[in-house]
Parts: sequence; C-alpha cells; structure tokens
Amino acid sequence: RASGDGLLADDQLAALRAAVETFGFHLQGLDMRQNSETHEQVVAELFAWAGVHSDYAALDEAARVELLSAELTTRRPLVGPNARLSELAEKELAVVRAAKAALDDLGPDTVPNYIISMCTSVSDMLEAALLLKEAGILDPGDANTPPASPVGVVPLFETIDDLRDGAEILSAALEVPAYQRLVAARGMRQEVMLGYSDSNKDGGYLAANWALYRAELNLVDVARKTGIRLRLFHGRGGTVGRGGGRSYDAILAQPAGAVRGALRLTEQGEVISTKYADPGTAYRNLEALVAGTLESTLLDVEGLGADAEPAYEMLDELAESARAAYAKLVHETPGFVDYFRASTPIAEVADLNLGSRPASRKPTNSVYDLRAIPWVMAWSQSRVMLPGWYGTGSAFEQWIGDDPDRLATLTDLYRRWPFFQTVLSNLAQVMAKADMDIAAAYADLVPDKALRDKVFGMICDEYSRTVRMHAAITGTDELLADNPALAESIHNRFPYLEPLNQLQVELLRRRRAGDTSELVERGILLTMNGLATALRNSG
Repeated sequence: RASGDGLLADDQLAALRAAVETFGFHLQGLDMRQNSETHEQVVAELFAWAGVHSDYAALDEAARVELLSAELTTRRPLVGPNARLSELAEKELAVVRAAKAALDDLGPDTVPNYIISMCTSVSDMLEAALLLKEAGILDPGDANTPPASPVGVVPLFETIDDLRDGAEILSAALEVPAYQRLVAARGMRQEVMLGYSDSNKDGGYLAANWALYRAELNLVDVARKTGIRLRLFHGRGGTVGRGGGRSYDAILAQPAGAVRGALRLTEQGEVISTKYADPGTAYRNLEALVAGTLESTLLDVEGLGADAEPAYEMLDELAESARAAYAKLVHETPGFVDYFRASTPIAEVADLNLGSRPASRKPTNSVYDLRAIPWVMAWSQSRVMLPGWYGTGSAFEQWIGDDPDRLATLTDLYRRWPFFQTVLSNLAQVMAKADMDIAAAYADLVPDKALRDKVFGMICDEYSRTVRMHAAITGTDELLADNPALAESIHNRFPYLEPLNQLQVELLRRRRAGDTSELVERGILLTMNGLATALRNSG
C-alpha cells in the first residue's frame, strides 16, 4: 500500500494470506493409518532385536500392556540406524520417520493422528504409541516434564463386536498411567474412529447402524466419567451400505453428547465431486454440516426423553434379529461367496483397478476377508444393493408378529426419533435403486442352478419382506415419500440404466467364456462407470 500497490494487497496478497492462515504451509493434515496386526508384528520384531522380549506375540494382554507401558516411560529407542530388520518393519518405521520429518519441517498440524485399524485391545493402542516414540514423535517426558506428542493415537473400532467393546477398551487404556499422562498432556482430547463399512459387511445394515449408535452412547459415558474431551470420527463411505446418506440428517441422528461442538467424517469417492466440485454446492453442503453440528450440540435432537431406554432395548432385539437373518444368508449359506463372485462383477472390479485397494485382503472364500468398497460396489452394479437393507425386513416382521401394538410402537418411534427416521430413510433410498428383475439377469451368470435358485430366492423374499415392513411402519407405500426430489431424479435417470446393466451382463458372460479382447474389457469399464455415476452412491 505504501508503494501504491493496494490492489495487490487487497486481492492476490489477501487471498494468499487467507490461504496460509487456513492451511498453513502443509495445505492439509494427513492421518497415518495401519492395521493392528501389522503393529503387533513390527513391535514384536523391535522387542526381539533390542533384547527386551524374545516372543512378544506369545504374551497375553496383561503382560503386553505391562511391557508396553514400561517402554513408554523411557526415552531410550529400541533400535539404532544399523538394526537389521525385516522389510515390513523397515517400511513401517520409514512411514513414522517420514511423519517426523514432515512435522519438523511443516509444523504440528501436518500429521494430526495415527489411526489403528481393527483395534481390538489396549495393547493395540499402546503399540502405535510405541512406534511414535521410536520415531521421536512422542516424547515420554520425565519426572519434571510431561509427555508430549503432536500426533494423537486414534483407535478405529470396525466390526460389530469391536464397536460393542470399544468403550471398555478406551476406558481401560485411560487407566494405564503412561497413556493417561499422554492424553492429559494433549488437553484431555481423545479421538475415536468408528468404522461403518466393515461393521455393515460383518452384521448387515440394521445391526451395524445400531452397533454404531450403542458404541457412541457408551463412549460418551466413558468421556463423562473420565473427563476427556471426546471427538468421534465417522468413517462413512458414499453408499448407504458404508454409512452414506444425507450428512445433515446423519448428524442429527447422533445420540446426546456425541457431538460436542465437533465431529469428523470422511467424504469418499464420487461423493466428493458431487458435493464439492461446484463452489455453490460445496457451500451449501458445508453449511449443512455446520448447522447439524450446532443443533446436535445445543439441542435435544434425540427427543426420546424417558422413553430412551425402552427404545434402546427394542433396537437391541431388532438388531440381533437382523444380524441373524443377514448371517444366515451371508455367513452360513454354503456357496454364498461363490454366488457373489459369479453374480456380480467383483472380479472385474479388481482386474480393472477401480477400487482403492484389492477386492480381498487375501485369497479366500470368506466374506470377512473381502474389502468393503468392492463388496458394496459389486452389489450396486448388479442392482441388488444387498448391504443397504438385507436382514431388516426379517427383524421387523419377527418382532412385530401379529401384534398391532408393536407396529404402532415402531411407527411412533419413526415419527419421533431422528435415528430411526434416518435408518428407514436411507434404507428406502437404497431399495428404490434396487431392481430384482435386473438382478435376475446377473443371477443367471451363476453356473450352479441349485445355488442360484436358493440364494437369489432368499434375496427376493427378503426384499419383498423389507418393502412391506417399511410401508407398514412409515404408513406410505412410496419408498421415497420423504424425498420427492430423489424420487423425481430416479424417475428421470433410471430408464437409461437397464441397457447398461444388460450390456454389462452380456460382456461379463463373454469375458468369463474366454473373450479377453480389449473392447470387451473397455466395455465393462464403461458400463461400470456409467452405472456408478447414475446410481451416485455406489461404492
């Protein structure tokens, strides 16, 4: 301005200053994340090399916690630069050392968290802390200095059982003096990540949603008792089977105390471009997130009052029934994985490198080892949409029976409880995009007729049952009665989808018969992209 360059000061320079104030010089913080099994292997190797313990993996949980706690009270590293370690250990140490270099160069906001996938115990949390210490990120402190770490340890509870046990694991971790001191040094802040994808694949739609709600209730109770400032990180995907749906409604559906001025959530895949590619749309979506966070923080959005506990117990029963119905098909039906592989383009998803990771964690015939993203995408391509609804209709039908009072109870909950409204609304959205007639064409790809008839028959029966139960509870025969904009959009878009589905089925049949021509492979890729774009929340 002194030099007469006020236009620059108020335009380009002002924008640059705002960007630096917002993003620092690191642009965006990146979390580290690794599976707890990998941590265990690396820590066992470090202990063996350092002579601390020759067989860490053989120790029980109490002994592991004791050993890890002792190591977290000393600044002594376990290995030096000349240590001879396995490729796995070298790779994992390289990651945390790179994080240390980034923190030193770009500041403490560069790497905010270390997330532990498939966290099942206190030792899983302490192992991650030990790796942070080994890289020089976590300083254990001493008698005169409190511990310090710019990177927080974040457990990720993913399966139904881990969500059930999550609060107990966190509570036990906070009783470990070394970890307790670390959390205190970080302002009593503790983040916990909740996994939507694997819990759904593990137990089905209703069981997963209720397990997440129950987990939040229990974690909030731990926070209240221990005085920590809890922030929940929702690992949602784009599709309903992976926690998707309208973000504003999802925030309002959180239990009391779960949103205390802050929450984190993931936006993935095609959802990013749909919500944020256009500045005006991005503004509206961010505004909705802020509004939902404020309302959930300041208001009693649950609205159940004294009826909360009876409602929780009712959902406990419904979730268990839904999980059993889902397991009967997915985990207990012989040949189900063979049916899934034959009736969906799961192999082609992997071959065409559309997923962020391989379709399976390892060669297997177990659903547990299938990756959640291709699992959901494959079902959406075949128009079954199974992860977003299966098992729910059986649970409602079994619980209601012939009792009109029970039906009236569920209808009342649907009108009063945002969580229940959101569960049924998202279920209806998915079922409106499913098409059993088109799905039958994919089922014809299964060579075993007996297996095909059995599995597809179970799917069709459950679909009809779930549509019927949704209508009974909500009082409307229209699946999208609460979302007329989506209903109109589907009406306009979906006539174009059946030709894509039929073309994909024919191309899959040719490819599996041995035609590996480039045109066939490219045709499958194009149909996948077209269907995913039209369905919008498909993977």
